[in-house]
Amino acid sequence: MKRPGLGLIGTGFMGKCHALAYGTVGATFEGLPRPRLAVLCDVEAGHAAATAAAWGFERSSTDWRAVVADPDVDIVSITTPNAVHAEMAIAALEAGKHVHCEKPMAVSLEDAERMAAAAATAAGLTRLGYNYTANPALSHAARLVADGTLGRLVHVRALYDEDYMADPELPWSWRCRRSEAGLGALGDIGCHAVAILTMLAGPIDAVVADMATAHPTRPIAGKPGERGVADNDDVASALLRFASGATGVLTTSRAAHGTKNAIRIELHGTRGTLRFDQERMNELSLFLAEGDEATRGFRTILTAPVHPPYGRFCPAPGHGLGFNDLKVIELADFLAAIAGTRAPAFDFAEGLKVERVIHAVARSADSGAWVTI
Repeated sequence: MKRPGLGLIGTGFMGKCHALAYGTVGATFEGLPRPRLAVLCDVEAGHAAATAAAWGFERSSTDWRAVVADPDVDIVSITTPNAVHAEMAIAALEAGKHVHCEKPMAVSLEDAERMAAAAATAAGLTRLGYNYTANPALSHAARLVADGTLGRLVHVRALYDEDYMADPELPWSWRCRRSEAGLGALGDIGCHAVAILTMLAGPIDAVVADMATAHPTRPIAGKPGERGVADNDDVASALLRFASGATGVLTTSRAAHGTKNAIRIELHGTRGTLRFDQERMNELSLFLAEGDEATRGFRTILTAPVHPPYGRFCPAPGHGLGFNDLKVIELADFLAAIAGTRAPAFDFAEGLKVERVIHAVARSADSGAWVTI
């Protein structure tokens, strides 16, 4: 099978995460076409060349349009700031490429809709970077919901907190501006919680919400005494109504001191409760309302080879996977879809559903009313 050529745009945190995944997926998931690291793109020529050499790419570029047009590139991976996702993704689709794009899809719902429309008529497939949904622990949680272990879901809760913008003196950046970043905590991390909730509990029908900017201004680096305005959300909370009839709560903050990657999910069913915490990402906590009441309690489920595809990484239970491993699983699903051996997962059409939820939360916060999705 032909090895697909990768054109990776961006060399930041997620750029390196993508590069590691594309470089190792062939060893982890034998039988899939092993991507060839064709070209790495970033804006500064020296940095792009040095990083391409370090990461094992054949060559580098400073022109993303040239990468998109390159006949040697079959997959375009986009790990750039949010404001250019739509332009790059649509151009790549129009050039006949497969597109692997980090979340959020775009800075606006309108741009996300344009991306989904372009994908619907394109020859290439798409994938969004919702790698937390690839966690074997959450895949097992989804199976427990689907097989009725928890009974009928009646209420769900999702919290996603981090503290990367908790310091009020942290310098202003593009992440503070809605025109460049889109939604703040909602768009950057809250969307992950929505993706997980819909994976486990199904579609969200309506929301009522509130949002706040914890630090309305921030110092501008290199300009003593000057402060930039932050016009997107640091904190957002919403009540949720699901199509199934279940209710829910979503809350997210990027200004919560002490939290590092706190995705906490709780599912309450008629027969039991299930808990997940991303800071302990290889565990589930399960309570079932059965047996002797005197000995009932939560039990811990440690991920193991019986929770696919954990066994692709390690044959021993309880050793644990990491954040970058989830990107490998995400990529394996995408490559399998490209090879025609499975249906696409979390493509632009599915990602648009998440965008509609988080933008409905923002509209509700502005209006103070329930918003139907």
